[in-house]
Amino acid sequence: MLIHQIPPKPDYLRVKVGRRLARIGAVALKNTVYVLPRTDSAQEDFEWVLREVTGAGGDAALIEARFVDGLADADIEDLFRTARDADYGALAKEARDVEARLDARALEDVARRQADSELGRLERRLEEISSIDFFAAPGREAAQGIVAGLRARLTPPTPAATDEAKGSPSDVKGRTWVTRRDVHVDRVASAWLIRRFIDSEARFKFVPAKGYVPELGELRFDMFAAEYTHEGDQCTFEVLCRRFALDVPGLSAIAELIHDLDLKDEKFGRAEAAGLAAMLTGLALVHPDDAARIEHGSALFEQLLQYFAKRK
Repeated sequence: MLIHQIPPKPDYLRVKVGRRLARIGAVALKNTVYVLPRTDSAQEDFEWVLREVTGAGGDAALIEARFVDGLADADIEDLFRTARDADYGALAKEARDVEARLDARALEDVARRQADSELGRLERRLEEISSIDFFAAPGREAAQGIVAGLRARLTPPTPAATDEAKGSPSDVKGRTWVTRRDVHVDRVASAWLIRRFIDSEARFKFVPAKGYVPELGELRFDMFAAEYTHEGDQCTFEVLCRRFALDVPGLSAIAELIHDLDLKDEKFGRAEAAGLAAMLTGLALVHPDDAARIEHGSALFEQLLQYFAKRK
């Protein structure tokens, strides 16, 4: 925890310190109280800020703290996730803007070169945000998928890449499917989709969001570097439907709902989105266990499938 008081002069110092704190991923508890996870690199980052403040005549103290009352570690982790989600959301919007301009001028080499330059900047920015995403903000997969999809558009496909994009349920039967803990919208729906249409013998494994190394025979979904995750402007549910060529009555409507809830871009504007969001939030509150969420969520999506399949 860094507590500091910046002198009124020079004027630029407050802006400079604020930018440095943002770059290292610190979040504010109060105007002059910032926190980072307790690591050697975080301590070093805060020490640089401390020297900057005290060197300019201000006051600063670096403290190793433990929350006893009022705030819990989980509350602080949510602050970090919220901050990084805002960063990922802004980056995803920029990537969509680049893609929209490319669509409008797809045949112009100048437009493609400009898009490639902007994409390079976005890729560097994505790497910067990921490096300070200490608690795996949920917006990361969407941002990575949009940026990766834009890169794929600007890169001619190879035969190997084309073959890899194809999928068949017979190729993945009886696998262990791995995803992040604390499953919610896209992961609950994707787990139902996998067991219902892709791998009826699927087993699910829930792991930390960062640092997991897959074992032999495991397939990851909706997590960093997964075999099946966000691609371009598609959520994991949509990617699974496309990669396995699932053409089932009612399924496209569910895919649109999951897209709107997960990417929050209102692309399809489904009227049912708010109701489904409330039901899935209630599901998460009633069932803290991930396996239970998938079990009860699967019943919900089965009912939705029947509903949309019979609708004209």
